[in-house]
Amino acid sequence: MRRIAAALLVPLAACVSLAACGSSAGSPASNANAAVKVTGAFGKQPTVSIPSEAPSSKLVIRTPIKGTGAALQTGNSALAQVAVYKWSGTKHSLVDSTFTSGPQMIPAQMGLPGLTTAMKGAHLGTRIVAVLPPKYGYGSAGDSQLQVTGKDTLVWVIDLIQQYSATQAASGTQVSTGGGKLPTVTAKAGQAPTISVPKNSPPSKLSVTTLIKGSGPKLATGDTVVAQYVGSIWRTGKVFTSTWPSSSQPDGEPFSFQIGGPVIEGFSKGLTGVTVGSRVMLVIPPSLGYGPEGGQASAGIKKTDTLVFVIDVLGSQAGS
Repeated sequence: MRRIAAALLVPLAACVSLAACGSSAGSPASNANAAVKVTGAFGKQPTVSIPSEAPSSKLVIRTPIKGTGAALQTGNSALAQVAVYKWSGTKHSLVDSTFTSGPQMIPAQMGLPGLTTAMKGAHLGTRIVAVLPPKYGYGSAGDSQLQVTGKDTLVWVIDLIQQYSATQAASGTQVSTGGGKLPTVTAKAGQAPTISVPKNSPPSKLSVTTLIKGSGPKLATGDTVVAQYVGSIWRTGKVFTSTWPSSSQPDGEPFSFQIGGPVIEGFSKGLTGVTVGSRVMLVIPPSLGYGPEGGQASAGIKKTDTLVFVIDVLGSQAGS
């Protein structure tokens, strides 16, 4: 379900020192990277001008729009609009952009050393422009999935919208723990909720149970949602997916997706109308889960399996 976050933010080397910040002061005239220009309003598709010459080896970081929100805290992930350009020789091309499809989460463990430098301590509401030569990006190996070689420079445009901690949970009022003919949900602060599935057969239709009631806006089709979730299989009671950090998944973090987007249908149907700050339990029948896809063998899911998701809705951005 991840797009840019999965494809572009592949862990690499450790953080590096800042080569240029805010301007190209002191940079030689031949530093083509310093000539990259980005204009346009925050949150809108930017206009990016990249010179028709070969990039230099200099890391260049600028903030053409400076936000006044809270500073990005170490270890937090950021919800952002992102556009990425590949600059190879004298040519450049757009790799991907979220500005027309909805923001995405940038993980705290992004791994690209130039981005680690660019985002450190940046304030929400800021537009960051980061020109990353290979050693500050994917290194000499490049990334074959993105068709980025070890000689390609990348130009990142990042509009920082909000930040979330790895253990952030629903902020509303507890109203239920489930139970009866539905699973029971218990939770400890900062940990994934525990789902206890009863012995009876699952419901045949989508079931939505509010466990914690939030006071934020209601989710609607097209909204980008930031959430924590844990999912289990009714038949086995086993957890097959989770965004929460754990001993087996120390880099767990909140996840973003669109209502009505490329997620299983039960997610979108079940979350429509849910308020931000809520924790809900979705019991999703096969027809709205992975049944139409023939199951997910790698996760132990059969095409006849009912799924149980407990989802904490941390935030949202209205669709365009």
